Amino acid sequence: MKKITSIGLGLGLAVLCFSTFIMDPCHAQTFPGQPIQMVINLAPGDTLDLTGRAIGAEMAKILKTPVVPVNKTGGAGTAGADFVAKGKKDGYTLLYINSNIIYSYASNPENVPYNPFQDLEPLGLAVSVPLLLAAQTESPWKSLQELVNYTKQNPGKIRGSSTGVGSVGHFGYEVIRAETGAEITMIPYKGASPGLTALLGGHVEVAIPSFALVTPQIQAGKVRILLTSKKLPEYSQIPTLTQLGYKRDMSSVWFGFFIPAGVPDEVKKVLASALEKSIKSADVASTIKSLGALEDYKPAGEFKKMMTDEYGMIKNLFKTAGPPSK
Repeated sequence: MKKITSIGLGLGLAVLCFSTFIMDPCHAQTFPGQPIQMVINLAPGDTLDLTGRAIGAEMAKILKTPVVPVNKTGGAGTAGADFVAKGKKDGYTLLYINSNIIYSYASNPENVPYNPFQDLEPLGLAVSVPLLLAAQTESPWKSLQELVNYTKQNPGKIRGSSTGVGSVGHFGYEVIRAETGAEITMIPYKGASPGLTALLGGHVEVAIPSFALVTPQIQAGKVRILLTSKKLPEYSQIPTLTQLGYKRDMSSVWFGFFIPAGVPDEVKKVLASALEKSIKSADVASTIKSLGALEDYKPAGEFKKMMTDEYGMIKNLFKTAGPPSK
């Protein structure tokens, strides 16, 4: 009799625990219950990589579980994004990627193995980074107009590094071509850091790096900046395209977090809350600023609208400016 009573009591407790688990809308005791993987789609040392690691470290404190950065480069960011898009829908794999996610899809959708608007869900926008058009200080071009004139007189002679076909850097060259008529042959690299190294080594004549990445080279007198996508207080003399009389500026880069489509809402809420707190924390804000970037948090809804609007603008540009360089 005692044995039967014990069994009944055990079953009762099991049912009670199960009911408590089901009724807990936040699943606070079940997520996160293991380390979270943060897939970064560019090489170590990029501004994307450094800001991602800073945000991940802060998220780990808030969530009380490790957030492990993993760099998956290749395909203008598509390799890392595809890995996450096809991953488990449990919230344990995040994607931290730059604007390339929509540029690649806009320029070559047939080569992108996922739909960024259907297979991935935005978790939040984190950072914005102005882009620059850089050349070696030893180059003969002291202004954008001098470079434009040279390209017209010497077609096919100017090469520019980017993070791949359909990347934001590639799109920057397309904007310059559409506005000025300057033809720049785009050479793809696995990240902005390798692209800048190519510029310094003379393998390309120009590059489109971030301000943070190129600042040491500017200070060392190795690089000259001809153009910026957004005015920089530190270098107010560097013009934007619109300041030079053209209709359109190059776009700045944004960095955002995504998860596979279909992650449960209660898990998304936990992740989104931790992400917002992390981005707005004093330590992370300081790191972002030190890298020459801007803290630019937007929640999922606003971020998705911004992406959709920018995607439409990219598609229109490629229609009017012609197909992207291969």
